[in-house]
Amino acid sequence: MSEKIVITGSSSGIGAACVAYFLAKGHSQIYGLDTNPQPPVTDNPNYTHISCDISQATQLPDLDQVSVLINNAGQQTPSEKYRGGDLATNLVGTILCTEKYGLQPSIKAIVNLASVSAHNGAEFGEYTASKGGVLAYTKWTAKEIAQYGAVCNSLSFGGVITELNQPVMDDTDLWAQIMAETPPKKWVTAEEAAQWVYFMAIINRSCTAQDIIVDNGEFYNHNFIWEND
Repeated sequence: MSEKIVITGSSSGIGAACVAYFLAKGHSQIYGLDTNPQPPVTDNPNYTHISCDISQATQLPDLDQVSVLINNAGQQTPSEKYRGGDLATNLVGTILCTEKYGLQPSIKAIVNLASVSAHNGAEFGEYTASKGGVLAYTKWTAKEIAQYGAVCNSLSFGGVITELNQPVMDDTDLWAQIMAETPPKKWVTAEEAAQWVYFMAIINRSCTAQDIIVDNGEFYNHNFIWEND
């Protein structure tokens, strides 16, 4: 398939899983944007890796006629330690990439990665605020691209098994507490997350301006568990 697809935060986690899943589905023009110069796949002519900081408009590469934009790149840090980082990557980066690649006639679908934290506030303050902004921006974007027959939605995952969450996954006590907060006693895998992204981006053509919560029921308890400094 020749649709041009842009996936941000493509080097690891959900982004890397999305690259693998879209490639497996036969897509031949996939561009990954990440600050990490290491690509998620090598020697695949259908994938192009571009190292850049999506929070800096001047670093975004020129890619015309993008059909699908996956705003996945994210940062999760204690606000008091890294003031502004989460907002810059999670919200500003999403806005800049949408303006660069999404607000144009070739676009068919935009999928933004929000978070269940945007709904329940169970996270670091700045991270929660950044993802809440993504929810609002998703609705604005959906209205803007409706003129092109395109859709824009967000996905709010709870815990996902990725490198980003390794600190609590590797801590036996914290992991037990987290599982106690999660009714099915499991987290979403990066591969399952990629399947959700694919459905919303490629298969869906009627759902728009919506946020889908995929969190194994974490929302019901509202508690955020993380390692102590």
